[in-house]
Parts: sequence; structure tokens; C-alpha cells
Amino acid sequence: MSGLQPLLRKELLESWRTRRLVLVVGLFAFVGILSPLTARYLPEILELALGDQLTVPIPAPTAADAVLQLQKNLGQFGALAAIILAMGAVASEKERGTAGFILTKPASRSAFLAAKLASLAAVLALATAVAVVLAWAYTAVLFAAPPVVGWIAMGFLAWLALLAWASITFLASTVSRSAAAAAGIGFTALIGVSLVAAIPPVGRWLPAGLDGPAQALAAGTPVDGAALATAIVGTVVVIAGTIGAAWFAFRRQEL
Repeated sequence: MSGLQPLLRKELLESWRTRRLVLVVGLFAFVGILSPLTARYLPEILELALGDQLTVPIPAPTAADAVLQLQKNLGQFGALAAIILAMGAVASEKERGTAGFILTKPASRSAFLAAKLASLAAVLALATAVAVVLAWAYTAVLFAAPPVVGWIAMGFLAWLALLAWASITFLASTVSRSAAAAAGIGFTALIGVSLVAAIPPVGRWLPAGLDGPAQALAAGTPVDGAALATAIVGTVVVIAGTIGAAWFAFRRQEL
């Protein structure tokens, strides 16, 4: 892939200069802090707010609730951040005409896409790591210290799921010339796949299927190996398939 290294440096530097890296990491840091705090204090807030109107007793919060809250927030805010990051990756370059200019230099189209994907994956990986580290620290203070290795595994699975949403939007950004259109496709895919994932036989092959095994890993409880393998394989197929489709479409486009 001719020109991959300079293109990757360009993408990473641009992520820093445009403050995308700072904003995404800041959002994920907020999610990492907020999740265990919400799990710990939300029951008390509800009891104070509702008083006698609260007829159903609320169970005492545990570290497992912090994991659930973190997964919920990453599944919402994290997925939206992944879509926003990926929506203009290629479409904005084509819209401004810079894609054609870059590819007139000794840089291949494969390197052009690979650099953008690597930068996108790196930003999401750093942001996810920050969220998981902060959430672990707050969970250790508010509840008890969770298993470190399990939380690392949970963070990896969360990153893999976010990369799936980013890759779908990246494909949309590649085939269209509008970042807004790519974002619309990404949001639609997020909603559509989430609805389909409610069907158990299908959902276990999708990114949502990673949630159950991730919770077990974070809690240090036995993990269903078959369910974990199925979810990982299905998510990797989504990522590889969308990236392959993006490459196939981009190599035939007139810039």
C-alpha cells in the first residue's frame, strides 16, 4: 500500500488539530465517570424524589449495575460518536476535492482508505480505554475493585462493537459524496440493526450479542464460550464485509 505511513500520520495529526480526538476522548471520559455514579446513586435519587409514590423496592446497587450502565452509555453515546467520526471520513474529502488531489501523488486508494480506518480505530480505541479505566476506578471506589483482566476484555469487546458501527458509516461515506447522507445511513443502520438484534437467533451474531459475554467477563463469572465466539465472529464479519465493500466501491469511483 503505497503512501500508507504518511497518510496515517496525516489522519492522526488532523484528528488532533481539529479537536476530534480531544472531544471524543472527553465524551468517553464523561461516560466512564458518569456510569458508576449513576449506578450507585440513582436508586437513592429516585427514593428521595418519589418518596411514598415508589411502591416497588429498589435493589441495592452493585458493581454489576455499573457495568450495565457503562455498556448502555457506550452503546448509545459511543455508537453515535463512532458514526459522527466516520461520516465524513471519505465523503468530505470527495466533496472538497482533496481526495483526488491526494491520490495524484504516489499514494494508492487502498492506502488512502486504510489510513482513515486505522486512524478511526485508534481514536475509538483510546477513547474506549479512557472510559473503561475511569469506570473501573470509580467502580472500585463506590463498590469493590472489579477483576482487571475481565474489564480489559469487556473494553475490547466494547471497542469491537463501536468499530462495527463506524465501519458501516465508513462504507456509507465511501459510496456517497455527502457526510450528512453517510450519517443518515449510519443512524438508520444503528436503529435497524438494534431492532433486528431483539430476535435472539439473529442478535447473537450481531454486535449486541457481545453484551452478555462482556458483562460476565467484567464480573469475573463463567462465560458462555460459544456465545462469545459467535458474537465476535458475527461482528468481525460485519466489519470486514463493510470495509471490503468500501474498498470495492472506492477503487471504481471517479474522483
